[in-house]
Amino acid sequence: MTFTLDDRYRVEGAERIDSPALLVFPEIIKTNIAKAVALCRTPEGNCLRPHIKTVKCREIAELAIAQGVTRFKCSTVSEGELLAAAGATEVLLAYQLSRVKAERWGKLRRLYPATQFASIVDNIASAQMLTEVLDGPGAEVYVDLNVGMNRTGIAPAPIAIGAPSLIDELKELPALTVRGLHAYDGHLHQPDEQERRTQAERIYREVDTLRRDLEVRHGVSYELVMGGSPTFTYYAGKPNTTVGPGTFYLWDAGYAWDFPELLFQPAALLLMRIVSVVDATTLCFDLGSKAVSPDSPLPRVVIPTLADYTVTGQHEEHLNVRVPDTSRHAVGEVHYGIPVHVCPTVNLYAELLPVTDGRVGEPWAVAARDRKITV
Repeated sequence: MTFTLDDRYRVEGAERIDSPALLVFPEIIKTNIAKAVALCRTPEGNCLRPHIKTVKCREIAELAIAQGVTRFKCSTVSEGELLAAAGATEVLLAYQLSRVKAERWGKLRRLYPATQFASIVDNIASAQMLTEVLDGPGAEVYVDLNVGMNRTGIAPAPIAIGAPSLIDELKELPALTVRGLHAYDGHLHQPDEQERRTQAERIYREVDTLRRDLEVRHGVSYELVMGGSPTFTYYAGKPNTTVGPGTFYLWDAGYAWDFPELLFQPAALLLMRIVSVVDATTLCFDLGSKAVSPDSPLPRVVIPTLADYTVTGQHEEHLNVRVPDTSRHAVGEVHYGIPVHVCPTVNLYAELLPVTDGRVGEPWAVAARDRKITV
């Protein structure tokens, strides 16, 4: 896929912006949110429960809330606090709590009584700890299922040792309410859309069968929380199911390459400068591994402002690029890059610079990159 920057990405006064910097484009973010909402439309509104881990920013959460998104996922207590402060009605912490984090989670419940908080569990000891730490009845959990990623979660079956047995034990804890099942399929990254869909449909059948069996067994309704950005459209509209994409707000080059059918647009650019002309074919930019996520192999950034280039190396503060002729370039020259993996890239910046109609506005704090906001 070829990336080009049209007038939507115009930046006035770039010469006055220190680099590296992370620019975001609110109008494109709004369009991406609107596309996600449209893909998840239901008679009740929408089934989105998007993850905030990509952006960690109150202003972007508020853009989603303004379009009717009220339920969210998060990975940290600080992300949960940011969402509650922004006005989210439901916040699911998709991470199993330690005792210390559970104590902080309990403080959030008291601080924001209008927000419904829940977390995930995959074992009875963690659930028992929650009932001890969270003051009063009404602690809500989703049972975390391992549907093939093998990171966390309990197996959906067999009955004797899998999720059904755990939920039977959870039902014996009167201070705990089991809201449903959480099934994250982050291992489904197949570029072939039909193969990805087939695998997602298999996972849904397994999880939905478990859900229906449990509902008959317990006489209550259970919600499914499923999917990420590559798969959420396959689960959207299923009965009593919410979906949890996260990357769609900003998108990135990696997902644009792998999942072009989703039609989201990159809404974040890295501003960088040439800091050295090394030789006749080598440039050095101020975009090291501390400025763009280093978790992917090279290239970790796409540079649409260069017509012909190859990323040859990266160090903590430097990015080396080979071009046909460096005499066409000069030290101090501004360029823009699209990160290959935007989620951890955002985490490297204390603030985002919003750009509307070419003008840079007041910075947006990436408040939840800190492990603690106030609680």
